[in-house]
Amino acid sequence: MKKIIILLTVIAIRQDAFGQVVFGRDNQNRLSPGLNINYSSPKEYEIVNIQVTGIQFLNNNALISLSGLRVGDKIKVPGDEITSAIKKLWNQGIIGSVSIFASKVEGDKIWLTIELTERPRLTKVIIEGVNKTQEGEIEEKIGVVRGKMLTDVLAKNTEIAVQKYLEGKGYLNADIKVIQQNDTILRNSAYLKIQIERGQKVKIRNIYFQGNEEFTSSKLRGRLKKTGMVPKFSIPTEAIEKISQLTWPPNLIKAIRNGRRLSKEETGEYLATHTNFNFFKSAKYVQEDYDADKENLISFYNSKGFRDAEIIMDTTYSINSKYMNIEMKVSEGNKYYFRDISWSGNYIYTDDQLERILGIEKGDIYDLDLVNKKLNFNPQGADISSLYMDDGYLFFNINPVEVAVSNDSIDIEMRIYEGTQATLDKITVSGNDKTNDYVILRQLWTQPGQKFSRSDIIRTQTELSQLGYFDQEQINPNVVPDPINETADIEWQLVERSNDQIQLSGGWGGAFGFVGTLGVTFNNFSIQNITKPKNWRGLPVGDGQSLGVRFQANGRTFQSYSISFQEPWLGGRKPNSLGLSFSKSIQRSINRVTNQTLGWLKVTGVSASLGRRVAWPDDFFVVSTGLSYQRYNLLQFGSRSLGFQTGDANSFTFNTTIARRSVNNPMYPRNGSEVSLSASFTPPYSLFRNLNYENAPPEERYKWLEYHKWNFDSKYYLTLAGKLVLATRAHFGFLGSYTDEVGVGPFERFQLGGDGLTGQNFLLGTDIIGLRGYPNNSITPLDTENNIEGGTIFNKYVMEVRYPVSLAQSATIYALTFVEGGNNWDDFAEFNPYNLKKSAGIGLRIFMPAFGLMGIDWAYGFDRLSGSLDNSGPQFHFSIGQQIR
Repeated sequence: MKKIIILLTVIAIRQDAFGQVVFGRDNQNRLSPGLNINYSSPKEYEIVNIQVTGIQFLNNNALISLSGLRVGDKIKVPGDEITSAIKKLWNQGIIGSVSIFASKVEGDKIWLTIELTERPRLTKVIIEGVNKTQEGEIEEKIGVVRGKMLTDVLAKNTEIAVQKYLEGKGYLNADIKVIQQNDTILRNSAYLKIQIERGQKVKIRNIYFQGNEEFTSSKLRGRLKKTGMVPKFSIPTEAIEKISQLTWPPNLIKAIRNGRRLSKEETGEYLATHTNFNFFKSAKYVQEDYDADKENLISFYNSKGFRDAEIIMDTTYSINSKYMNIEMKVSEGNKYYFRDISWSGNYIYTDDQLERILGIEKGDIYDLDLVNKKLNFNPQGADISSLYMDDGYLFFNINPVEVAVSNDSIDIEMRIYEGTQATLDKITVSGNDKTNDYVILRQLWTQPGQKFSRSDIIRTQTELSQLGYFDQEQINPNVVPDPINETADIEWQLVERSNDQIQLSGGWGGAFGFVGTLGVTFNNFSIQNITKPKNWRGLPVGDGQSLGVRFQANGRTFQSYSISFQEPWLGGRKPNSLGLSFSKSIQRSINRVTNQTLGWLKVTGVSASLGRRVAWPDDFFVVSTGLSYQRYNLLQFGSRSLGFQTGDANSFTFNTTIARRSVNNPMYPRNGSEVSLSASFTPPYSLFRNLNYENAPPEERYKWLEYHKWNFDSKYYLTLAGKLVLATRAHFGFLGSYTDEVGVGPFERFQLGGDGLTGQNFLLGTDIIGLRGYPNNSITPLDTENNIEGGTIFNKYVMEVRYPVSLAQSATIYALTFVEGGNNWDDFAEFNPYNLKKSAGIGLRIFMPAFGLMGIDWAYGFDRLSGSLDNSGPQFHFSIGQQIR
């Protein structure tokens, strides 16, 4: 029997969706001769076989399964089974057209063929009308994957994503066309061409308010966090226009006639209407930001007692193709006050105890946001929830209910459910791809068997962020309560971030040779895995140790080598740290003509330290002690400060530091503090050396260095608003001697000024301290009697306001503005903490995991340096690394 191709049915549900719609014909409009279809009396057939034709990339069996038809099924022709199968296939969104035919019929047996046309595959996306940067951002936003089935939904979603992106950039009138075109290179493939006409950015010219009687329009504009106006200064234009029209504002005319001055409110409102110098608030109109700002506006009213305030109308309209206006009409309602506050359901704590923490008195302005803050989470102090949750009451709940409203007064009842205390059960970590579990678990303050404590969770978040191994913004304690068993599990969800750092710079200096720096610091190293390559994750990492290696050279003139190691948990049981370091450097004097070495200064240093966390005054304190040794070897090396050219000097010191650190994030702290007091002591050699120090030559006098040195450093961080942070610092240093006969030598002194980067004088143990707005090391006194450079006492104060540009895992970027002052003296008798060299400026900091912290500052020095007639003036400074001072 000849193969009979007969159309069983073609669905005509939507003609625009299916393309061809033909009853009783096949897909080529041929009449179907082999099958008599009686629509009034359908006939039942048994499916013998199903085959699929017309596809290239899809799976035959999967398509048959999706159709719902199976061999052995009995179907009616005509009937709903074929209709249903076509619908199911079409609804997958991967088919261009679908038809089902009978390829063979024998009695009540039927052979079916599903003929399909696949939708084309996406090969590429072409974006026209934008620059390369925006093109990359759009590709990231639309998230289109090459090789994906190209459907109408995909094209529409692409258009919506592009439109949303452009609106976020301020292009409200952009014209977007998404065109599907066949790819002539690949079969059954197509690409999307996105044609964009951005037009001009639309910015907000004015924001008007109506109905606001309690607060000025300028005050309300200030509550819109992300919806601002373009900078403007229209007073001159306004004045000319009003003079020409003689239409000054009535209140201004009345003020002139009555011979009175404008009130503060009138003046402020007039200036706010016609001037705007806020260059930091965006004037772009973004719908999501505008909606959020309307909520911020209502929250502001609520915080001032206007609980019924609402925006009853708002509209936006275009002025021209570049500018638009916003108008809002508010209904302020009445101002309310707290009257009686009662408590119910509290058995563990008395009403008086809870009222003291709440801190709201009768007659205070009604502010429900303040109530919720005092009940649930108060960043500035204690709250009711912390009182209960820090004592294990995880299931505690409190609900403030308005029980009476009388005129302008409201009664509140605090309804409390205390519940039972919860015990911590399972504590797990996830997301740590590199860091070993035990490194994380030892930092946790949440331990199995302990009572649940919200403070312990917050402290653990701080400890984990200070490690620097994880993205601070994504440290998530997932608490899973179990009220039946009165327990709770905590899963610490983490996202790893690399904080290893590399320093690489250099070049070839001709006769001088290599000039540059090569250094690497591994901040999550594993010493024990060095000999176990199978445990490496690219490198031997995961044990929380720190290993640093650095080489620096300036040709033959100078070379320096150093290696350091830090183990934060010596023995693995307690947070007792071990630090080891070794360094060697050489500074040569070279004849520039003959290139011969004339002399050198070699410095070799080694140090070891032990640190431990203490419980008093609190557990943020760390005490560390250590020993260090430095040997200075000179051979025909000229140095004005040293006073000798050939000889040795030795410095052996006992070092101790008491430090407290409670910042919440090492890269961008928002709150907390860092305080440290360190001291270094050499043995008092003058007590047992038979040497007349007053008459001894320098090479004998400085053979064994004798001094005591003190440094105090404090940093304090405070969130001002949102992400805006105030950072204040204070630094003091003092270098002294045990006896006047010995005095203070040329070693370990202080140099102040500039960017604070290490110079050549670090070979003498000099502390290099930055002071922006002044040249490097420019504030360095001279001991004229002994011809020694460097101070023995300094102080420095800094105040910075910081705002983050990016807190992404790949890079932390923040801008800052600052004022600072400091000075450096040769003798304690000259010390005056109020005599400061002052400066102010702006700067930018960028932290990238691979390269560490880098910064640039512009500062203006307001004071004169010694020997100068003018102020220091403007200075640019570059910085590398996290500087202590």
